[in-house]
Amino acid sequence: MPEFPQLPRRQRVAAYAVIVRGEEILLARIAPTISPSEQWTLPGGGIDFGEHPDAAVVREVHEETGLDCELGRPIWIGSAHRVLDTGANGELGASELHSVRIVYDAWVPADAPEPRVVEVDGSTVDARWHPLADVLSGAVPTVPMVGLALARHTPVTRQRLAAYALVVRGDAVLLTRNSARGPHPGAWTLPGGGVDHGEPPASAVVREVQEETGLAATVGELLGVHDEHFTGTAPHGREEDFHGVHLVFAGTVADGEPEVQERDGTTEAVAWVPVLDVGSDGFPVSAVVTAALRMGSGR
Repeated sequence: MPEFPQLPRRQRVAAYAVIVRGEEILLARIAPTISPSEQWTLPGGGIDFGEHPDAAVVREVHEETGLDCELGRPIWIGSAHRVLDTGANGELGASELHSVRIVYDAWVPADAPEPRVVEVDGSTVDARWHPLADVLSGAVPTVPMVGLALARHTPVTRQRLAAYALVVRGDAVLLTRNSARGPHPGAWTLPGGGVDHGEPPASAVVREVQEETGLAATVGELLGVHDEHFTGTAPHGREEDFHGVHLVFAGTVADGEPEVQERDGTTEAVAWVPVLDVGSDGFPVSAVVTAALRMGSGR
């Protein structure tokens, strides 16, 4: 630690959040009373006496952006020791400051409203989503903490096992359409979904088909395994390095008109789609559909 002349000492411990959504990052603009030139920083701020850092960063993010965040793990702790021209309350006279900053990985819901500053007469005057490319290039002026924290930020890794049914009747295949709460919103996919812990995959198919189509399913042979790996924003808003492993079963369903049973879930529609229309402009599909049709054609 550098040696300073004997000056009034103070220590400030603060908590901040790195919130990335797709190719954007949420930042707060520092008030002109603190930084006369334009400067953007991570949302966050000082930890009150007796306050847990987790609670502090959630509170500060809300005050500075109006958004409610979820927390991951701390990704960086910074420590800075310097002399300031003013004291703790802005009075004239030099002081010695030791700043400790805890930076968390955090996220907000994918359908969160536009950010806005809630706190009145606080340390920030604006909150916005900025393109990551502009932040990294310096086009958006930021405090050094932003770059230091981004260098340590990586999407969380997640692997998900799912089971699906390929149900073909004549020249049509039974498909469901993803809602805004699901992956690839608007794309059509096979009926099916995540396998719960301890649940037999075939049982998962029966349960998911009933929830998504209202029809009772009979599960046949395992046609094959499909997987996909990509980085993107999950339906709940967190940036993920995602690996999906998909078990594709042959299936049949009882007679009846399909209708989505689950409300406010990841499925918004279900239909019998002509196989020749799969992948057309009217029926964009997820990769598992085309893979499953290839598997089924080899039976």
